[in-house]
Parts: sequence; structure tokens; C-alpha cells
Amino acid sequence: MNEPKNTETTQSFDPHASSLQGEVKNEVLEELYAIRGSIDNFDAQLVFLLAERFKATQRVGILKAKHQLPPSDPNREKAQIERLRTLAHEAHLDPEFAEKFLNFVISEVIRHHQNISDSHNNA
Repeated sequence: MNEPKNTETTQSFDPHASSLQGEVKNEVLEELYAIRGSIDNFDAQLVFLLAERFKATQRVGILKAKHQLPPSDPNREKAQIERLRTLAHEAHLDPEFAEKFLNFVISEVIRHHQNISDSHNNA
């Protein structure tokens, strides 16, 4: 997986930004910062994983456009949602949340595929 780049955004990020400074004991804040540091790392990994996922779905969109396939595949989407709900349950993640998240991703992928198809047909 790609490593995060040292961009202006990541350089200006303050991992200790908190409204709680001066409100709680320093040792509580330090533990909070440590836990949040892990969360920040997970968030960065999620962003890079999503980027890689969308690179792959772009390739699918191009393949579909070349072969005049529809942008959406309802049977595939249904199977993926069922699969993700099962994985979420096994991982002790709310399956409803997992489904909402996947539905959002799928809608973005379909939108991208439609744009690719439109561009391919207009070329």
C-alpha cells in the first residue's frame, strides 16, 4: 500500500487538537492522544485503501464502456452487500452501517462508470 505523502495538509494537521485542554488531567489527555493517534492511522489507511479501490473500479468502468456494458450490475451489488453484511457481523461491526457505507461507495462507482461510459460514447 502507498505511504502517505508529506503534503501541506498532513503537515498542518495537529494531532493534539482538542477542546478538552485545560479541562481534564494531563494523563487523561495523553491517553486520549495515544488512542486518537491510532484512529488517525486507521483513517489514513482507509483513505489510501479507498483510493486503490477506486483505481480498480475505474478500470472496470473503462472495460464496461469498451464493451458497452451497463454501468450498474444489480446482481453483483446485491451479492456484495450480503457478503459485506456477513463480514461486518463476523467483525462485530454494525451490518446496517456496513451496508450504508457500501451503498454509498457503490453509488459513487456507478456514477464514475456512467461518466466513463458517456465519455467513451462521445469520443
